[in-house]
Amino acid sequence: MAGSRDVRLHVSRAVVSLALCFLVVAAPACSRAEGLVVLGTTTSVGNSGLLDRILPGYTNARVRTLLVGSGRALEMLAAGTADVVISHAPARETAMLKTHPSWRYRKILFNDFVIVGPPGDSADVRGATDAAEAMRRIAGSGATFLSRGDESGTHERERELWSAAGVAPAAQRLVIAGAGMGQTLRIAGSSGAYTLTDRATFEALAGSVTLTILNAGDPRLLNTYAVIADPKNAAGAEFAEWLAQGSGRELIGAEAAAGRIRGFSPWPRDMPASTPDAKPR
Repeated sequence: MAGSRDVRLHVSRAVVSLALCFLVVAAPACSRAEGLVVLGTTTSVGNSGLLDRILPGYTNARVRTLLVGSGRALEMLAAGTADVVISHAPARETAMLKTHPSWRYRKILFNDFVIVGPPGDSADVRGATDAAEAMRRIAGSGATFLSRGDESGTHERERELWSAAGVAPAAQRLVIAGAGMGQTLRIAGSSGAYTLTDRATFEALAGSVTLTILNAGDPRLLNTYAVIADPKNAAGAEFAEWLAQGSGRELIGAEAAAGRIRGFSPWPRDMPASTPDAKPR
C-alpha cells in the first residue's frame, strides 16, 4: 500500500508540474526546457498576419505567441512571463528601459496610425488638416469614438492625440472596447464609430469592416515597432537578434516587397534603432 501511495504521489506531482508548463506564469522556464520561445506581442502585429508569414522561418525553437497590448507585453517581460516582446508604445518603452537598462532594444518595423470611421463621416474628419484637428472634430460632434482602452501602443497614441487636441468626447461617447485591434475595428464598423488603428491591421481587415480611412499622414501618427529582450534570457535574446539583425529581418523585407504583408516597412539599416524615440527617416 505504501508503495502504491508513493507511486500515486510521484505521478500526481509529475502531472502538476506538466500542467504548470501550460500556464503563462511558468512559460519562460518551460520554454527553455522544451525548446519554446514565448513572444509577448502587440495585437496589431498578430492581427496583421505578419507573424504567420515569418515565424515558420525561425528554426532554432518553436515560438508561442501571446497577443496582448504593448503595455501588458512589457510587464510580462519584466516579470519573466515572456522571453521577448514586440512593442509599439514608445512612451511606455522609455519608462520601462529606465527601470531595466540592461534590456536590448531594437526597432524593426514602422508604419503609421490612421483615423478611421464610417464612410458618411458625420464629424467631417476628412476635412481636418491634421490629426489633432481630426480628434477635435470627433469630440465636438455627436459621434462615438471607440477606444482600445487597454494600455496598448494604440491606446497610448490615442491619449497623446486627445492631449494634442485639447479636448475629448463626452464620457458617454468615448466607449472602451477593451479588445485587440482587429476586434475593435469590427465593433467600430458594426456600430458606426470612429477609432484609431495601425495601417497594417486595417489593411488586413479592410474588406470585412464598414470603415474608411479619414485622416492620415500627420507626423504624430508615425508608428514604430521594436523587439525587446533581456540579454540574460538566452532564448529571447537569440530570437530578438534573429528578428532585428538576422534572417528574420530579411524575411520581413521579402514578404513586404512581394506584397504578401501590407502596411509595414522594415526599419532602414542606416537609421538609429536602439532608442524608443528613434525615427526611420
